[in-house]
Amino acid sequence: MTRPVPAIVILGNGSLATARTIAQLYPGALIHGLAGRVDGVDRVYHEFGATLRELYQQDTPIIALCAAGIVIRTLAPLLLEKGAEPPVLAVAEDGSAVVPLLGGLGGVNVMAREIAAALSVAPAITTSGELRFGTCLLNPPSGYTLGDLELGKRFVSDLLAGETVRIEGSAPWLAQAQLPEDARARLAVHVSPVERTPAANELLIYPTCVLVAVNAGIVDVPSRVREALQKAGIAAQSVACLLAADTEMASPTLREAALELGVPLRFAPDAGVSELARNAIEQPVAILGDSTIAIAVAEQPLDPLQIGRPRGRLAVVGLGPGAAELMVPAVKAELARANDVLGYETYVRMAGPFRVDQVLHCTDNREEMQRARHAFELAAQGRSVVVVSSGDPGVFAMAAAVLEALHESSDAAWHSVDLEILPGVSASLATAAQAGAPLGHDFCVLSLSDNLKPWSIIEKRLDLAAQADLALAFYNPISRSRPWQLGQALDIVARHREPQTPVVLGRDIGRPGQTLRVTTLGELSVDQVDMRTMVLIGSSTTRVIPCPNGRPWVYTPRSYGDKLTPIQ
Repeated sequence: MTRPVPAIVILGNGSLATARTIAQLYPGALIHGLAGRVDGVDRVYHEFGATLRELYQQDTPIIALCAAGIVIRTLAPLLLEKGAEPPVLAVAEDGSAVVPLLGGLGGVNVMAREIAAALSVAPAITTSGELRFGTCLLNPPSGYTLGDLELGKRFVSDLLAGETVRIEGSAPWLAQAQLPEDARARLAVHVSPVERTPAANELLIYPTCVLVAVNAGIVDVPSRVREALQKAGIAAQSVACLLAADTEMASPTLREAALELGVPLRFAPDAGVSELARNAIEQPVAILGDSTIAIAVAEQPLDPLQIGRPRGRLAVVGLGPGAAELMVPAVKAELARANDVLGYETYVRMAGPFRVDQVLHCTDNREEMQRARHAFELAAQGRSVVVVSSGDPGVFAMAAAVLEALHESSDAAWHSVDLEILPGVSASLATAAQAGAPLGHDFCVLSLSDNLKPWSIIEKRLDLAAQADLALAFYNPISRSRPWQLGQALDIVARHREPQTPVVLGRDIGRPGQTLRVTTLGELSVDQVDMRTMVLIGSSTTRVIPCPNGRPWVYTPRSYGDKLTPIQ
Protein backbone atom coordinates (compact mmCIF):
# COMPACT_ATOMS: atom_id res chain seq x y z
CA MET A 1 0.00 0.00 0.00
CA THR A 2 2.41 2.66 -1.20
CA ARG A 3 1.67 6.29 -1.87
CA PRO A 4 2.08 7.63 -5.41
CA VAL A 5 5.54 9.04 -6.11
CA PRO A 6 5.42 12.86 -6.32
CA ALA A 7 6.82 15.02 -9.10
CA ILE A 8 9.09 17.88 -8.00
CA VAL A 9 8.78 20.82 -10.42
CA ILE A 10 11.29 23.68 -10.46
CA LEU A 11 11.79 26.78 -12.59
CA GLY A 12 15.47 27.57 -12.07
CA ASN A 13 18.82 26.47 -10.67
CA GLY A 14 18.19 28.47 -7.50
CA SER A 15 15.75 25.84 -6.25
CA LEU A 16 17.72 22.75 -7.29
CA ALA A 17 19.37 22.18 -3.90
CA THR A 18 16.01 22.35 -2.12
CA ALA A 19 14.49 20.01 -4.70
CA ARG A 20 17.22 17.45 -4.14
CA THR A 21 16.67 17.54 -0.39
CA ILE A 22 12.96 16.89 -0.91
CA ALA A 23 13.64 14.13 -3.46
CA GLN A 24 15.52 12.16 -0.80
CA LEU A 25 12.24 11.79 1.10
CA TYR A 26 10.47 10.05 -1.79
CA PRO A 27 12.42 7.24 -3.53
CA GLY A 28 11.74 7.38 -7.26
CA ALA A 29 10.62 11.03 -7.26
CA LEU A 30 11.80 12.89 -10.37
CA ILE A 31 12.88 16.53 -10.46
CA HIS A 32 11.34 18.30 -13.47
CA GLY A 33 13.24 21.40 -14.64
CA LEU A 34 12.42 24.10 -17.17
CA ALA A 35 14.39 23.68 -20.39
CA GLY A 36 17.17 26.21 -20.84
CA ARG A 37 17.09 27.32 -17.21
CA VAL A 38 17.98 24.26 -15.16
CA ASP A 39 20.81 21.76 -15.39
CA GLY A 40 21.18 18.37 -13.74
CA VAL A 41 17.47 17.50 -13.41
CA ASP A 42 15.80 14.15 -14.05
CA ARG A 43 13.33 15.40 -16.63
CA VAL A 44 13.17 18.57 -18.75
CA TYR A 45 9.90 20.32 -19.60
CA HIS A 46 9.19 23.25 -21.90
CA GLU A 47 5.97 24.75 -20.53
CA PHE A 48 5.25 25.07 -16.81
CA GLY A 49 1.46 25.29 -17.04
CA ALA A 50 1.01 22.35 -19.39
CA THR A 51 3.36 20.21 -17.31
CA LEU A 52 1.59 20.96 -14.03
CA ARG A 53 -1.85 20.31 -15.52
CA GLU A 54 -0.71 17.03 -17.08
CA LEU A 55 0.71 15.81 -13.76
CA TYR A 56 -2.47 16.85 -11.92
CA GLN A 57 -4.71 15.04 -14.41
CA GLN A 58 -2.56 11.91 -13.98
CA ASP A 59 -3.21 12.09 -10.18
CA THR A 60 0.50 12.65 -9.55
CA PRO A 61 1.30 14.49 -6.29
CA ILE A 62 2.98 17.80 -7.16
CA ILE A 63 5.66 19.65 -5.20
CA ALA A 64 6.20 22.95 -7.01
CA LEU A 65 9.13 25.11 -5.92
CA CYS A 66 7.66 28.47 -6.80
CA ALA A 67 5.08 31.02 -5.64
CA ALA A 68 1.79 29.52 -4.52
CA GLY A 69 -0.17 31.94 -6.71
CA ILE A 70 1.39 30.56 -9.91
CA VAL A 71 0.31 27.03 -9.00
CA ILE A 72 -3.21 28.13 -8.05
CA ARG A 73 -3.77 30.04 -11.30
CA THR A 74 -2.36 27.17 -13.33
CA LEU A 75 -4.58 24.47 -11.81
CA ALA A 76 -7.71 26.56 -11.21
CA PRO A 77 -9.51 25.36 -14.40
CA LEU A 78 -9.11 21.73 -13.25
CA LEU A 79 -10.51 22.07 -9.73
CA LEU A 80 -13.76 20.16 -10.10
CA GLU A 81 -13.93 17.46 -7.43
CA LYS A 82 -12.27 18.04 -4.06
CA GLY A 83 -12.34 14.37 -3.09
CA ALA A 84 -10.33 13.43 -6.19
CA GLU A 85 -7.44 15.87 -5.81
CA PRO A 86 -3.84 14.66 -5.68
CA PRO A 87 -1.70 16.47 -3.11
CA VAL A 88 -0.30 19.77 -4.41
CA LEU A 89 2.23 21.82 -2.45
CA ALA A 90 4.12 25.05 -3.06
CA VAL A 91 7.60 25.26 -1.53
CA ALA A 92 9.79 28.36 -1.44
CA GLU A 93 12.90 28.10 -3.61
CA ASP A 94 15.16 28.37 -0.58
CA GLY A 95 13.06 25.91 1.42
CA SER A 96 11.92 28.58 3.90
CA ALA A 97 8.19 27.86 3.44
CA VAL A 98 6.07 24.77 2.77
CA VAL A 99 2.45 25.49 1.80
CA PRO A 100 -0.07 22.66 1.21
CA LEU A 101 -2.53 23.88 -1.43
CA LEU A 102 -4.72 20.98 -2.56
CA GLY A 103 -5.42 17.39 -1.63
CA GLY A 104 -6.41 17.63 2.02
CA LEU A 105 -8.06 14.23 1.65
CA GLY A 106 -5.05 12.87 -0.22
CA GLY A 107 -2.49 13.39 2.50
CA VAL A 108 -1.14 16.80 1.50
CA ASN A 109 -0.69 17.87 5.11
CA VAL A 110 1.22 14.68 5.89
CA MET A 111 3.56 15.49 3.01
CA ALA A 112 3.82 19.11 4.16
CA ARG A 113 4.99 17.97 7.60
CA GLU A 114 7.49 15.52 6.08
CA ILE A 115 8.98 18.15 3.78
CA ALA A 116 9.01 20.85 6.45
CA ALA A 117 10.82 18.53 8.85
CA ALA A 118 13.48 17.80 6.22
CA LEU A 119 13.91 21.54 5.60
CA SER A 120 13.80 22.44 9.32
CA VAL A 121 10.85 24.81 8.96
CA ALA A 122 7.23 24.84 10.13
CA PRO A 123 4.60 23.80 7.54
CA ALA A 124 1.92 26.39 6.75
CA ILE A 125 -1.02 24.13 7.61
CA THR A 126 -4.33 25.95 7.79
CA THR A 127 -6.79 23.03 8.10
CA SER A 128 -8.72 23.66 11.34
CA GLY A 129 -9.21 20.01 12.25
CA GLU A 130 -5.55 19.15 11.81
CA LEU A 131 -4.40 22.18 13.76
CA ARG A 132 -6.72 21.34 16.66
CA PHE A 133 -6.47 17.55 16.73
CA GLY A 134 -3.15 16.85 14.99
CA THR A 135 -4.79 14.59 12.40
CA CYS A 136 -7.24 14.73 9.51
CA LEU A 137 -10.16 12.55 10.53
CA LEU A 138 -11.50 12.65 6.97
CA ASN A 139 -8.26 11.21 5.56
CA PRO A 140 -7.70 7.85 7.26
CA PRO A 141 -4.41 6.08 6.46
CA SER A 142 -3.86 3.52 3.74
CA GLY A 143 -5.91 0.41 4.51
CA TYR A 144 -8.95 2.37 5.69
CA THR A 145 -11.76 4.09 3.78
CA LEU A 146 -14.00 6.96 4.86
CA GLY A 147 -17.69 6.13 4.71
CA ASP A 148 -19.38 9.45 3.87
CA LEU A 149 -17.47 12.66 3.20
CA GLU A 150 -20.38 15.08 3.61
CA LEU A 151 -21.48 13.60 6.93
CA GLY A 152 -17.81 13.59 7.90
CA LYS A 153 -17.54 17.34 7.38
CA ARG A 154 -20.49 17.88 9.72
CA PHE A 155 -18.93 15.49 12.23
CA VAL A 156 -15.62 17.40 12.30
CA SER A 157 -17.52 20.70 12.51
CA ASP A 158 -19.32 19.44 15.64
CA LEU A 159 -16.00 18.39 17.17
CA LEU A 160 -14.52 21.81 16.46
CA ALA A 161 -17.58 23.36 18.09
CA GLY A 162 -16.67 21.66 21.38
CA GLU A 163 -18.27 18.21 21.40
CA THR A 164 -16.43 15.13 22.64
CA VAL A 165 -15.96 11.80 20.83
CA ARG A 166 -15.63 8.10 21.54
CA ILE A 167 -13.75 5.59 19.37
CA GLU A 168 -15.35 2.23 18.60
CA GLY A 169 -13.10 -0.35 16.94
CA SER A 170 -9.38 -0.38 16.27
CA ALA A 171 -7.97 2.95 15.07
CA PRO A 172 -4.24 2.83 15.94
CA TRP A 173 -3.42 5.98 13.94
CA LEU A 174 -5.60 8.02 16.31
CA ALA A 175 -3.65 6.96 19.41
CA GLN A 176 -1.46 10.07 19.24
CA ALA A 177 -4.23 12.46 18.15
CA GLN A 178 -5.43 15.18 20.50
CA LEU A 179 -9.09 14.22 20.30
CA PRO A 180 -11.47 15.22 23.14
CA GLU A 181 -12.39 11.62 24.04
CA ASP A 182 -15.24 10.64 26.36
CA ALA A 183 -16.70 7.13 26.65
CA ARG A 184 -20.22 8.65 26.93
CA ALA A 185 -19.84 11.08 24.02
CA ARG A 186 -22.65 11.52 21.51
CA LEU A 187 -20.18 11.52 18.61
CA ALA A 188 -18.43 8.26 17.71
CA VAL A 189 -15.69 7.20 15.31
CA HIS A 190 -16.76 3.71 14.25
CA VAL A 191 -14.08 1.49 12.66
CA SER A 192 -15.40 -1.84 11.34
CA PRO A 193 -16.08 -3.74 8.07
CA VAL A 194 -19.70 -4.21 9.17
CA GLU A 195 -22.23 -2.24 7.14
CA ARG A 196 -23.98 0.51 9.13
CA THR A 197 -26.61 3.04 8.26
CA PRO A 198 -24.90 6.46 8.05
CA ALA A 199 -25.79 8.77 10.92
CA ALA A 200 -24.84 12.38 11.63
CA ASN A 201 -23.28 11.50 14.98
CA GLU A 202 -21.02 8.74 13.58
CA LEU A 203 -17.88 8.92 11.49
CA LEU A 204 -17.81 5.58 9.67
CA ILE A 205 -14.36 4.29 8.71
CA TYR A 206 -14.08 0.93 7.01
CA PRO A 207 -10.88 -1.14 7.18
CA THR A 208 -10.16 -2.69 3.76
CA CYS A 209 -9.84 -6.17 5.25
CA VAL A 210 -12.24 -8.03 2.95
CA LEU A 211 -11.37 -10.13 -0.08
CA VAL A 212 -14.02 -11.42 -2.48
CA ALA A 213 -13.20 -14.52 -4.51
CA VAL A 214 -15.45 -15.10 -7.50
CA ASN A 215 -16.17 -17.68 -10.16
CA ALA A 216 -15.98 -16.02 -13.58
CA GLY A 217 -18.90 -18.09 -14.81
CA ILE A 218 -21.52 -16.26 -12.74
CA VAL A 219 -23.79 -13.76 -14.44
CA ASP A 220 -23.56 -10.05 -13.51
CA VAL A 221 -20.59 -10.28 -11.17
CA PRO A 222 -20.94 -6.77 -9.62
CA SER A 223 -24.58 -7.34 -8.64
CA ARG A 224 -23.86 -10.79 -7.23
CA VAL A 225 -20.94 -9.45 -5.22
CA ARG A 226 -23.04 -6.63 -3.79
CA GLU A 227 -25.83 -9.10 -2.91
CA ALA A 228 -23.36 -11.42 -1.16
CA LEU A 229 -21.85 -8.53 0.81
CA GLN A 230 -25.27 -7.27 1.82
CA LYS A 231 -26.33 -10.75 2.92
CA ALA A 232 -23.17 -11.05 5.02
CA GLY A 233 -23.61 -7.56 6.46
CA ILE A 234 -20.27 -6.41 5.05
CA ALA A 235 -19.72 -2.86 3.76
CA ALA A 236 -18.65 -2.62 0.11
CA GLN A 237 -16.09 0.03 1.17
CA SER A 238 -14.18 -2.68 3.07
CA VAL A 239 -13.42 -4.74 -0.05
CA ALA A 240 -9.68 -4.68 -0.73
CA CYS A 241 -9.73 -6.63 -3.99
CA LEU A 242 -11.50 -9.12 -6.22
CA LEU A 243 -9.78 -12.51 -6.61
CA ALA A 244 -10.25 -15.11 -9.36
CA ALA A 245 -8.48 -18.16 -10.74
CA ASP A 246 -5.52 -17.41 -13.00
CA THR A 247 -7.19 -19.42 -15.77
CA GLU A 248 -9.66 -16.51 -16.02
CA MET A 249 -6.98 -13.84 -16.44
CA ALA A 250 -8.18 -12.74 -19.87
CA SER A 251 -11.85 -12.51 -18.83
CA PRO A 252 -13.33 -9.13 -19.85
CA THR A 253 -16.26 -9.83 -17.52
CA LEU A 254 -13.99 -9.84 -14.49
CA ARG A 255 -12.10 -6.74 -15.63
CA GLU A 256 -15.34 -4.82 -16.09
CA ALA A 257 -16.64 -6.06 -12.73
CA ALA A 258 -13.53 -4.87 -10.90
CA LEU A 259 -13.77 -1.48 -12.60
CA GLU A 260 -17.43 -1.14 -11.66
CA LEU A 261 -16.75 -2.14 -8.06
CA GLY A 262 -13.71 0.15 -7.94
CA VAL A 263 -11.29 -2.48 -6.60
CA PRO A 264 -8.12 -4.17 -7.92
CA LEU A 265 -8.42 -7.54 -9.67
CA ARG A 266 -5.95 -10.25 -8.62
CA PHE A 267 -5.40 -13.87 -9.66
CA ALA A 268 -4.26 -17.05 -7.93
CA PRO A 269 -3.81 -20.72 -8.93
CA ASP A 270 -7.09 -22.36 -9.91
CA ALA A 271 -9.15 -23.70 -6.98
CA GLY A 272 -12.64 -23.44 -5.52
CA VAL A 273 -13.57 -19.94 -4.44
CA SER A 274 -13.36 -20.73 -0.71
CA GLU A 275 -9.88 -22.19 -1.17
CA LEU A 276 -8.87 -19.23 -3.32
CA ALA A 277 -9.92 -16.83 -0.58
CA ARG A 278 -8.37 -18.79 2.28
CA ASN A 279 -5.06 -19.49 0.53
CA ALA A 280 -4.59 -15.87 -0.55
CA ILE A 281 -4.47 -14.40 2.97
CA GLU A 282 -1.77 -15.23 5.49
CA GLN A 283 -3.59 -13.85 8.54
CA PRO A 284 -6.63 -15.51 10.16
CA VAL A 285 -9.86 -15.06 8.21
CA ALA A 286 -13.54 -15.84 8.39
CA ILE A 287 -14.98 -17.31 5.16
CA LEU A 288 -18.54 -16.49 4.13
CA GLY A 289 -20.47 -17.14 0.92
CA ASP A 290 -21.16 -20.13 -1.33
CA SER A 291 -19.59 -22.09 -4.21
CA THR A 292 -19.62 -19.13 -6.59
CA ILE A 293 -18.62 -16.26 -4.28
CA ALA A 294 -16.50 -16.42 -1.14
CA ILE A 295 -15.98 -13.49 1.21
CA ALA A 296 -12.87 -13.58 3.40
CA VAL A 297 -12.82 -11.15 6.33
CA ALA A 298 -9.33 -10.65 7.80
CA GLU A 299 -8.41 -9.23 11.18
CA GLN A 300 -6.22 -6.49 9.66
CA PRO A 301 -6.36 -4.39 6.44
CA LEU A 302 -5.16 -6.27 3.36
CA ASP A 303 -2.55 -5.14 0.88
CA PRO A 304 -3.79 -6.16 -2.61
CA LEU A 305 -0.18 -6.14 -3.85
CA GLN A 306 0.50 -9.10 -1.53
CA ILE A 307 -2.50 -11.13 -2.74
CA GLY A 308 -2.07 -13.37 -5.78
CA ARG A 309 -0.83 -11.43 -8.76
CA PRO A 310 -2.27 -9.00 -11.29
CA ARG A 311 -2.89 -9.66 -14.94
CA GLY A 312 0.36 -8.94 -16.72
CA ARG A 313 0.49 -5.94 -19.03
CA LEU A 314 2.61 -5.39 -22.11
CA ALA A 315 2.60 -2.01 -23.83
CA VAL A 316 4.51 -1.38 -27.03
CA VAL A 317 5.14 2.34 -27.22
CA GLY A 318 6.54 4.92 -29.61
CA LEU A 319 8.80 7.56 -28.10
CA GLY A 320 8.50 9.90 -31.07
CA PRO A 321 11.59 11.33 -32.77
CA GLY A 322 13.42 12.07 -29.52
CA ALA A 323 12.23 15.39 -28.10
CA ALA A 324 10.40 14.95 -24.78
CA GLU A 325 7.62 17.34 -25.82
CA LEU A 326 6.83 15.15 -28.84
CA MET A 327 6.23 12.06 -26.69
CA VAL A 328 2.48 11.54 -26.29
CA PRO A 329 1.07 11.69 -22.71
CA ALA A 330 -0.24 8.11 -22.82
CA VAL A 331 3.30 6.86 -23.48
CA LYS A 332 4.71 8.94 -20.62
CA ALA A 333 2.08 7.51 -18.26
CA GLU A 334 2.84 3.95 -19.40
CA LEU A 335 6.56 4.42 -18.81
CA ALA A 336 5.87 5.87 -15.36
CA ARG A 337 3.99 2.77 -14.16
CA ALA A 338 6.17 0.11 -15.80
CA ASN A 339 8.09 -2.51 -13.83
CA ASP A 340 10.28 -3.43 -16.81
CA VAL A 341 11.40 -1.48 -19.89
CA LEU A 342 12.83 -3.33 -22.89
CA GLY A 343 14.39 -2.05 -26.09
CA TYR A 344 17.45 -1.10 -28.07
CA GLU A 345 19.74 0.62 -25.57
CA THR A 346 19.72 4.00 -27.38
CA TYR A 347 15.92 4.09 -27.25
CA VAL A 348 15.69 2.91 -23.65
CA ARG A 349 18.00 5.72 -22.55
CA MET A 350 15.89 8.13 -24.57
CA ALA A 351 12.80 7.03 -22.62
CA GLY A 352 14.31 7.84 -19.20
CA PRO A 353 14.91 8.87 -16.55
CA PHE A 354 13.61 5.92 -14.58
CA ARG A 355 12.89 5.13 -10.95
CA VAL A 356 15.41 3.03 -9.05
CA ASP A 357 12.92 0.14 -8.85
CA GLN A 358 12.36 -0.06 -12.63
CA VAL A 359 14.32 -2.79 -14.43
CA LEU A 360 15.90 -1.94 -17.79
CA HIS A 361 16.55 -4.67 -20.37
CA CYS A 362 18.77 -3.19 -23.08
CA THR A 363 19.55 -5.29 -26.17
CA ASP A 364 21.09 -4.93 -29.60
CA ASN A 365 18.99 -3.39 -32.36
CA ARG A 366 18.90 -6.68 -34.29
CA GLU A 367 17.35 -8.72 -31.46
CA GLU A 368 13.71 -7.78 -32.00
CA MET A 369 12.16 -11.25 -31.77
CA GLN A 370 14.16 -12.25 -28.69
CA ARG A 371 13.14 -8.96 -27.10
CA ALA A 372 9.47 -9.54 -27.92
CA ARG A 373 9.51 -13.05 -26.44
CA HIS A 374 11.28 -11.81 -23.32
CA ALA A 375 8.64 -9.11 -22.91
CA PHE A 376 5.84 -11.70 -22.98
CA GLU A 377 7.69 -13.90 -20.48
CA LEU A 378 7.93 -10.99 -18.05
CA ALA A 379 4.32 -9.86 -18.58
CA ALA A 380 3.07 -13.44 -18.10
CA GLN A 381 4.52 -13.26 -14.58
CA GLY A 382 2.11 -10.42 -13.78
CA ARG A 383 4.54 -7.58 -14.39
CA SER A 384 3.87 -4.31 -16.17
CA VAL A 385 6.18 -4.29 -19.17
CA VAL A 386 6.96 -1.65 -21.79
CA VAL A 387 8.76 -2.27 -25.08
CA VAL A 388 10.06 0.99 -26.53
CA SER A 389 10.59 2.02 -30.14
CA SER A 390 11.63 5.35 -31.54
CA GLY A 391 9.01 7.10 -33.65
CA ASP A 392 5.86 5.00 -33.93
CA PRO A 393 6.03 1.33 -32.84
CA GLY A 394 3.99 0.25 -35.86
CA VAL A 395 6.31 1.83 -38.44
CA PHE A 396 9.33 -0.46 -39.05
CA ALA A 397 9.49 -1.03 -35.31
CA MET A 398 8.60 -3.33 -32.43
CA ALA A 399 4.79 -3.61 -32.66
CA ALA A 400 4.95 -6.05 -35.58
CA ALA A 401 7.66 -8.12 -33.85
CA VAL A 402 5.61 -8.35 -30.64
CA LEU A 403 2.50 -9.43 -32.52
CA GLU A 404 4.50 -11.93 -34.55
CA ALA A 405 5.86 -13.46 -31.33
CA LEU A 406 2.31 -13.73 -29.97
CA HIS A 407 1.03 -15.23 -33.24
CA GLU A 408 3.71 -17.93 -33.12
CA SER A 409 3.09 -18.81 -29.46
CA SER A 410 0.60 -21.31 -28.10
CA ASP A 411 1.36 -20.32 -24.49
CA ALA A 412 -1.98 -19.46 -22.86
CA ALA A 413 -0.21 -17.18 -20.39
CA TRP A 414 1.10 -15.04 -23.25
CA HIS A 415 -2.36 -14.77 -24.79
CA SER A 416 -3.78 -13.71 -21.40
CA VAL A 417 -1.48 -10.70 -21.19
CA ASP A 418 -3.12 -7.28 -21.45
CA LEU A 419 -1.49 -6.08 -24.68
CA GLU A 420 -1.68 -2.50 -25.95
CA ILE A 421 0.07 -0.61 -28.74
CA LEU A 422 0.55 3.12 -28.07
CA PRO A 423 1.42 5.38 -31.01
CA GLY A 424 4.23 7.85 -31.35
CA VAL A 425 5.25 10.59 -33.79
CA SER A 426 7.10 8.80 -36.59
CA ALA A 427 10.36 10.18 -38.01
CA SER A 428 8.76 10.81 -41.40
CA LEU A 429 5.99 12.92 -39.88
CA ALA A 430 8.36 14.79 -37.58
CA THR A 431 10.65 15.63 -40.51
CA ALA A 432 7.72 16.60 -42.70
CA ALA A 433 6.41 18.96 -40.01
CA GLN A 434 9.79 20.69 -39.76
CA ALA A 435 9.82 21.21 -43.52
CA GLY A 436 6.17 22.19 -43.90
CA ALA A 437 3.85 19.63 -45.49
CA PRO A 438 5.73 17.60 -48.10
CA LEU A 439 3.51 14.61 -47.25
CA GLY A 440 0.35 16.71 -47.55
CA HIS A 441 -1.17 14.39 -50.17
CA ASP A 442 -0.90 10.65 -50.82
CA PHE A 443 2.50 9.30 -49.90
CA CYS A 444 4.43 6.05 -49.56
CA VAL A 445 6.72 5.02 -46.70
CA LEU A 446 9.53 2.58 -47.58
CA SER A 447 12.48 1.08 -45.75
CA LEU A 448 15.52 0.66 -47.97
CA SER A 449 16.98 -1.99 -45.66
CA ASP A 450 17.09 -5.46 -47.17
CA ASN A 451 17.77 -7.20 -43.84
CA LEU A 452 14.22 -8.54 -43.68
CA LYS A 453 13.11 -8.41 -47.33
CA PRO A 454 14.86 -8.94 -50.69
CA TRP A 455 16.23 -5.95 -52.57
CA SER A 456 14.22 -7.06 -55.60
CA ILE A 457 11.01 -6.37 -53.65
CA ILE A 458 12.28 -2.92 -52.67
CA GLU A 459 13.10 -2.11 -56.30
CA LYS A 460 9.64 -3.17 -57.47
CA ARG A 461 7.85 -1.14 -54.81
CA LEU A 462 10.02 1.89 -55.47
CA ASP A 463 9.27 1.76 -59.17
CA LEU A 464 5.51 1.40 -58.68
CA ALA A 465 5.32 4.11 -56.01
CA ALA A 466 7.30 6.53 -58.16
CA GLN A 467 5.11 5.68 -61.17
CA ALA A 468 2.04 6.41 -59.06
CA ASP A 469 3.40 9.90 -58.37
CA LEU A 470 3.36 9.39 -54.61
CA ALA A 471 5.55 11.47 -52.34
CA LEU A 472 8.14 9.12 -50.84
CA ALA A 473 9.61 8.73 -47.36
CA PHE A 474 12.74 6.59 -47.03
CA TYR A 475 13.63 4.95 -43.72
CA ASN A 476 17.03 3.25 -43.26
CA PRO A 477 18.30 4.88 -46.46
CA ILE A 478 21.97 3.84 -46.25
CA SER A 479 24.52 2.06 -44.07
CA ARG A 480 28.14 0.97 -44.17
CA SER A 481 27.11 -2.55 -45.16
CA ARG A 482 24.94 -1.34 -48.07
CA PRO A 483 26.26 2.02 -49.35
CA TRP A 484 25.02 1.37 -52.90
CA GLN A 485 21.30 0.94 -52.32
CA LEU A 486 20.31 4.59 -51.93
CA GLY A 487 21.99 5.39 -55.25
CA GLN A 488 20.01 2.66 -56.99
CA ALA A 489 16.82 3.82 -55.30
CA LEU A 490 17.35 7.38 -56.52
CA ASP A 491 18.01 6.11 -60.06
CA ILE A 492 14.66 4.29 -60.00
CA VAL A 493 12.80 7.37 -58.75
CA ALA A 494 14.53 9.58 -61.34
CA ARG A 495 12.90 7.57 -64.13
CA HIS A 496 9.54 9.08 -63.08
CA ARG A 497 10.46 12.47 -61.49
CA GLU A 498 11.93 15.69 -62.77
CA PRO A 499 15.40 16.69 -61.48
CA GLN A 500 13.90 19.76 -59.81
CA THR A 501 11.57 17.63 -57.61
CA PRO A 502 11.93 18.93 -54.02
CA VAL A 503 13.74 16.67 -51.54
CA VAL A 504 13.89 17.11 -47.74
CA LEU A 505 16.73 15.62 -45.69
CA GLY A 506 16.07 15.49 -41.96
CA ARG A 507 18.84 14.20 -39.70
CA ASP A 508 18.17 13.43 -36.01
CA ILE A 509 14.96 15.45 -36.08
CA GLY A 510 13.72 15.92 -32.51
CA ARG A 511 17.15 15.22 -31.02
CA PRO A 512 20.10 17.46 -30.10
CA GLY A 513 22.00 18.58 -33.18
CA GLN A 514 19.11 18.05 -35.59
CA THR A 515 19.55 19.38 -39.14
CA LEU A 516 17.11 19.93 -41.96
CA ARG A 517 18.06 20.58 -45.58
CA VAL A 518 15.90 21.23 -48.65
CA THR A 519 17.41 20.27 -52.01
CA THR A 520 16.24 18.72 -55.30
CA LEU A 521 16.35 15.24 -56.72
CA GLY A 522 18.92 16.34 -59.31
CA GLU A 523 21.20 17.89 -56.68
CA LEU A 524 20.89 15.09 -54.14
CA SER A 525 23.97 12.92 -53.69
CA VAL A 526 24.45 9.78 -51.64
CA ASP A 527 27.13 11.35 -49.45
CA GLN A 528 24.55 13.82 -48.07
CA VAL A 529 22.70 10.97 -46.33
CA ASP A 530 23.48 8.56 -43.51
CA MET A 531 21.49 5.97 -41.52
CA ARG A 532 20.10 8.68 -39.23
CA THR A 533 18.69 10.73 -42.11
CA MET A 534 15.06 10.70 -43.18
CA VAL A 535 14.72 11.26 -46.93
CA LEU A 536 11.46 12.78 -48.22
CA ILE A 537 11.06 13.01 -52.02
CA GLY A 538 8.19 15.08 -53.33
CA SER A 539 5.64 14.16 -55.99
CA SER A 540 5.18 16.08 -59.25
CA THR A 541 2.92 18.56 -57.41
CA THR A 542 5.22 19.27 -54.44
CA ARG A 543 6.11 22.96 -54.19
CA VAL A 544 8.72 25.11 -52.42
CA ILE A 545 8.01 28.54 -50.96
CA PRO A 546 11.25 30.55 -50.77
CA CYS A 547 11.88 32.37 -47.50
CA PRO A 548 14.37 35.26 -47.80
CA ASN A 549 15.39 35.12 -44.15
CA GLY A 550 15.25 31.38 -43.43
CA ARG A 551 14.72 27.83 -44.66
CA PRO A 552 12.10 27.47 -47.43
CA TRP A 553 8.77 25.78 -46.81
CA VAL A 554 7.94 22.60 -48.73
CA TYR A 555 4.39 21.38 -49.30
CA THR A 556 2.35 19.05 -51.47
CA PRO A 557 -1.07 20.52 -52.33
CA ARG A 558 -4.11 18.50 -51.34
CA SER A 559 -5.61 18.57 -54.84
CA TYR A 560 -4.50 17.71 -58.36
CA GLY A 561 -5.51 19.83 -61.33
CA ASP A 562 -4.55 21.94 -64.32
CA LYS A 563 -4.32 25.09 -62.18
CA LEU A 564 -1.12 23.92 -60.49
CA THR A 565 1.90 25.89 -61.61
CA PRO A 566 4.82 23.90 -62.99
CA ILE A 567 7.85 23.15 -60.83
CA GLN A 568 10.27 26.09 -60.82
